[in-house]
This record gives sequence, structure tokens and C-alpha cells, in this order.
Amino acid sequence: MSAIIFDCDGVLADTERDGHLPAFNQTFQHFGLPVQWSQADYAEKLAIGGGKERMASLLTPELIAAAKLPTNPDEQQQLIAQWHRYKSAVYQDMVQSGRLPARPGIARLTNEAIASGWTLVVASTSAESSVRAVLEYVVGQEQAAQFHIFAGDIVSHKKPAPDIYLLAKERLNLSTQNTLVIEDSRQGLVAAIAAGFRTLVTVSSYTAQEDLHEAILVVSDLGEPNSPMRILANRSLAKPKDYITLQDIQDCLLTE
Repeated sequence: MSAIIFDCDGVLADTERDGHLPAFNQTFQHFGLPVQWSQADYAEKLAIGGGKERMASLLTPELIAAAKLPTNPDEQQQLIAQWHRYKSAVYQDMVQSGRLPARPGIARLTNEAIASGWTLVVASTSAESSVRAVLEYVVGQEQAAQFHIFAGDIVSHKKPAPDIYLLAKERLNLSTQNTLVIEDSRQGLVAAIAAGFRTLVTVSSYTAQEDLHEAILVVSDLGEPNSPMRILANRSLAKPKDYITLQDIQDCLLTE
């Protein structure tokens, strides 16, 4: 059975710059933390997989003292969980208000894949509620119901570890020969490759300059008939034109 596994942030929508970053900063302000991440700060934080993990990186001795935060590890984890719940609610409000437009080609390719009987999956380190909110906004509730979602804390190690992809492969009995991953970053690419999947990368705001040489195909986005994409690198047998089609996905899975 053929399948496509989509990452969420940066693939379904360009959520990092216009969604997650302002949601983090709004959360810090709400809880009185003396922190506001700049674009450059957040670009560095993206090397850390998972929102709670990024928040945990704040807990330096200096910040703990300045903000009078608990020093007990269990209390710190409870605090991070509280911050993250608030941040997720802020982020989901942004999604539902339409502030995070879908990336080109996602809804079109989804419709084509569903019509052809493909298995569709989202594999993300973001909270499941946030992933569902983005997916439903981008493709609609009816189409979103056709997806299998693997998200949040269901694995011990987040990307760039391959755990989320290995779990999806095991539970859905996916064949690496018939499954293509669509990612937007080196971190996600490394995770997918380590799980044995060929990977197409559609670069996003923070990832255009990353080393993506393991990807089978790298594009600016998936494109639309009235908005052509740019091909940045191609090691596949696919010969895409203005936009990625399901045939191009199939051709990315071919070997010579």
C-alpha cells in the first residue's frame, strides 16, 4: 500500500515564524518570564525537537533565580506542562482565526492521494491538538479524518531521532519502498532517513539554507497550477514541472 507521511510545522503550513514563535513569546509574557525570543533566537531553538523541550532550555540557573522559579525538577516539569498548555491554546486560536495560511499544494495533493486510495499520515513532534488544528484548517475536517496522526509525546525521543517514524511504520505496517516522507528541515530529514524512508523536502522560512543533501527531491514548495514551485535539488527519477503531483510522488519512490 502506498503512503505519504507529512510533517506538520513548515510542511502543512509555515507555522514556526508566524505561529509558534509569537505563541511562545505571548506565553512568556503571560507568565511574567523575562524572555522574548527573536527570530534568530528561535532559529537556534528549532534544533531542539518539541515545544516543551524548547521551554525547558530556558531553565538556566540565571533565569530560575531571576524569575523565582522552583528548583525541584518535578515542580519544574509541572510548570513547563502548564506553560505548554497555555501556549498550545494560544497557537490553536491563531490557526482557527486563519492567521497561518496553508502551504501551496497540500490540499490539492491530499485530495489526489485520497482519491487514489493512498494512506496518509502526519508525524510531528508538536502537540497532537495543535497538529489536528492545523491539519483540519489546511485540508478541511472531512479530509483530515482520512489521516493517521502520530504526534506529541507518544515516543521517548523526538526528531532528529527516528522514533516517531519508526512507530508509524510499525503500527501501519508501512513499506519503505512504497512510502514517501515530506519534511521541511534537516532535523526531520535525518529522522525520516534513519527510519529508512525516502524524503522530499519542501523548504520553509527557517530551513532554506540547511544541508538537505540526503533528500530525494528538494523544492521551494509543492506548487499550484497558478503558482509554480522551484526545484532546488533532484536525485529522483521524477521530472516535476510547475507543481508536485501524485505521479511525481510515485516516481520519487522508483529506483533505477
